[in-house]
Amino acid sequence: MEVLKLLQKAYYGKVKAIYIDPPYNTGKDFVYSDKFADPIKTYLQYTGQLDDNGRKNSTNGETNGRHHSNWLSMMYPRLYLARNLLSDNGIIFISIDDHESHNLHHLLDDIFGEENFVAQIAWQGMDTIKNDAQRFSENCEYVIVYAKNIDEIEIPGFPKTEKQHRAYKNYDNDPRGDYLLTPIHAKTGTEESNYEFTFPNGQKWKSPTGRHPSFSKENLLALVNDGRILLDPEGKKRRKRKHIGAKQVQR
Repeated sequence: MEVLKLLQKAYYGKVKAIYIDPPYNTGKDFVYSDKFADPIKTYLQYTGQLDDNGRKNSTNGETNGRHHSNWLSMMYPRLYLARNLLSDNGIIFISIDDHESHNLHHLLDDIFGEENFVAQIAWQGMDTIKNDAQRFSENCEYVIVYAKNIDEIEIPGFPKTEKQHRAYKNYDNDPRGDYLLTPIHAKTGTEESNYEFTFPNGQKWKSPTGRHPSFSKENLLALVNDGRILLDPEGKKRRKRKHIGAKQVQR
């Protein structure tokens, strides 16, 4: 906490990216006091986790509202100071698990503004099943991402591999360059969303059995008019959408 305060003078509004991995609130004794000289008993008394006789309160645990309050009270000033360090196009990444992810969202909405939420990234931290799991085995954690000003940030992505590049071709000499082909039907949908479509060359199309159109009839027509649907002149191959201009990076 003191270090964050000291950094304000030299780095206020200058930091482009912050990643923090705060202590998770797992239901065990939570010790993260700025008074490091205090013993654990003093901390427990201060936070109301001991009764008058020095014994642990029976309500101490995840059912106690204080369980969340203590953790959030620790996080709030630190996140507030971290926001001060970010530049206008700055972004913060915060690791967290299921115990406090929802409460952390509320805290960040208050400090950064709900409109500056960027993403909640799930990552798999374990490949095996926990032997002591009572219900579901929790093997994922999260990285919550907020911006100082979401209108100022840019997420450029990273270069595609050579194997991915090879999937991009130009079958009809489109002047816009190479493109990736994807189906115009999908697994999800309803029977009510199905329709028959007639392309400008007279070919008729319906989604295959068990599939549904990826676009409404109006949106599919707009893609056709923009030259973003590849048609087989003989009508033997499936029609596909052209993804143009996305060759260089992936997100």
